[in-house]
Amino acid sequence: MTDVPYAAEPLLGRLRALDTCAVSDALDTLGLAGATTGLTPLWAVPGPVAGRVRTVLAGPPESGGPTEHIATAAIEAAEPGDVLVIANNGRVDVSCWGGILTLAAAHRGIGAVVVDGAMRDIAECDEQDFPVFGRAVVPVSARGRIVQLAMGEPVQVAGVIVEQGDYVLADRNGVVFVPAGDLERVLGLAERVVAREAGMAEAVRAGQPVTEVMHDSRFPTVEETTS
Repeated sequence: MTDVPYAAEPLLGRLRALDTCAVSDALDTLGLAGATTGLTPLWAVPGPVAGRVRTVLAGPPESGGPTEHIATAAIEAAEPGDVLVIANNGRVDVSCWGGILTLAAAHRGIGAVVVDGAMRDIAECDEQDFPVFGRAVVPVSARGRIVQLAMGEPVQVAGVIVEQGDYVLADRNGVVFVPAGDLERVLGLAERVVAREAGMAEAVRAGQPVTEVMHDSRFPTVEETTS
């Protein structure tokens, strides 16, 4: 996790100004993993969320000893604007996020939570205007079923390896992750994608055949980005 204060990171503003489709296209072009499938807003969140990732790994208990409640320590350690990412192997039969965690996260200024799995108490997320992205909403408690196995370590989310300190953008289209070391070049290419598509849309409005407008040569390439 970088020591740069959240508010002092100008690249985050650029990331938040994009949508996940443009970032996904940029990741594809650069040959980077990061776009996920199956993760969507679990209520009508007010807008896109961008932030630095804090990771939590959940899973079945590995021993009979005492365990820490999922995500509580990560909430206390988080900086304002961070996004909690909870990896639970895509399970939708048990919740690993709920109302009290939502209240605590909102109080800390956390930007959102992404759950590769399910959550409950969705009405409390809505009441707190707290964005949450995941696979399902269920009433089933984590108690006796899953525990926190680790935090701050690399996790797998919907097939993507995500490290603490990476970046995430989440909106109505889904969730994408950007490796911290690749953020600037992903942003540069994604912004080119947005600009190019704006031009294509204008061409369609002007009457140009969509068969010409949607030609692959119209889309940005890595060579254009690095030139």
